[in-house]
Amino acid sequence: MDELIQATGLHEECGVFGIYDKTGETDMVSAVYSALYALQHRGQESCGIALNVDGVLSGHRDLGLVSEVFTKRVLEDLPRGAKMATGHVRYATAGQRVRNNAQPMILHHCKGAMAVCHNGNLVNAAKLRRKLEMSGSIFHGTSDTEVIAYLLTQNRLLTPNIEMAVSRTMDDIEGAYSLVIMTHTKLIAARDPHGFRPLCIGALPDGAGYVFASESCALDAVGAAFVRDVRPGEVVIADHDGLRSIDTHCDTAPHTICVFEYIYFARPDSYIEGTCVHDARLQAGRFLAQEHPVEADVVIGVPDSGLDAALGYAEESGIPYGVGFIKNKYVGRTFIQGSQAQRESSVRIKLNVISSTVKDKRVVLIDDSIVRGTTSARIIQLLRDAGAKEVHFFVSAPPFTHPCYFGTDIPDQKLLVATGRTLEEINEIIGADTLGYLSVEHVKQLGIHSHCDYCTGCFTGEYPVAPPTETMDIVYDKPLSQSGTGKVL
Repeated sequence: MDELIQATGLHEECGVFGIYDKTGETDMVSAVYSALYALQHRGQESCGIALNVDGVLSGHRDLGLVSEVFTKRVLEDLPRGAKMATGHVRYATAGQRVRNNAQPMILHHCKGAMAVCHNGNLVNAAKLRRKLEMSGSIFHGTSDTEVIAYLLTQNRLLTPNIEMAVSRTMDDIEGAYSLVIMTHTKLIAARDPHGFRPLCIGALPDGAGYVFASESCALDAVGAAFVRDVRPGEVVIADHDGLRSIDTHCDTAPHTICVFEYIYFARPDSYIEGTCVHDARLQAGRFLAQEHPVEADVVIGVPDSGLDAALGYAEESGIPYGVGFIKNKYVGRTFIQGSQAQRESSVRIKLNVISSTVKDKRVVLIDDSIVRGTTSARIIQLLRDAGAKEVHFFVSAPPFTHPCYFGTDIPDQKLLVATGRTLEEINEIIGADTLGYLSVEHVKQLGIHSHCDYCTGCFTGEYPVAPPTETMDIVYDKPLSQSGTGKVL
């Protein structure tokens, strides 16, 4: 899905990446560029690269896709000879969509420069920012990443090294965060004690160095071998001495990774906490077939993240799997839906039905989620227009009934179609013959090789961390005349 579909659906996360090569033989610009392409699915709003050449940090960041921001000329102008580099792709779940919120954020400090990349959301960001402002910090954007960056610089003055500053900062921040931080001598990865967001470690060939990435598919893109996941609460340091870690914050909270990493966010070829995402989605489809058996002629999925679950449903049910939709891969993220007519036709522009697959057939349709319901209704109507006799719509996630505070862009409850409605009432809106969701019990079993618990707050309203009483969006994303802070943001 891109923005024309995401106007009524979910938005991706962010992706972080860092690489350290003590030999200096890796072309860092090419490596990070390739890694960001691999992570592009996690954020299409902005991106950036930061490089460390002989201790001097510099880089480029802007709004747009990786291919839009890093043109041939921009890539040629980036410095060569770096032994370390970081990269980031962003979709904003908190903070305005402006260039100042793009990452990596590079800060120059009396204790040395650093580049900061962050995936997640802090639940106490607004409170921390207010405290920092009162002590003299001047903010240039509205993201919680900048809050983390200022805390790091303050704590660096109070600690003997940057890794201890990271550990001390973790005492103050609450919520979801996977961090990659680069200084003039070190590359550091850190993950919140609950492990909400994924973060893994890779090794370069011949012991040349290490890689940190949100997903293992980015390791594959740069030829690094998967080593392990960063433990929840762990701080991992890569430098000329090798790899070491600080475990002060490990085992201080239950490990509750966001279950939607398996359902939608992560790429199918990635491994999250030991489970292949493709296998998790197959399992979701199998569970759906067990929970919602139906007589039908063909099973199809909504591209892209519904396809694996559809295959799992077909395998479990014995109903043939078919390709029901062709996805137009050339509809750009900046496509403007200026009129109501354009909004209504957005699904037809993005997806086209293969009529021969569905005409005169009873169709099982699998998708990953229903948010507001409008996109699902349009997709179902496409199938009926193509001649489907019946459409049985099954969703590889439970109903969204609550917002997310930890990095997933699930809207306010009043916009969620499942809030306050019965299954029958939801189905009246989307127009399927039957509707079924995956149960919360089964969604917790999707990590078939994982040994952790899961955050399912968006389905149950039960969160591992108390939700915030105020958010950065409300406090700092208003126009100046409404903010009440008197600050130019």
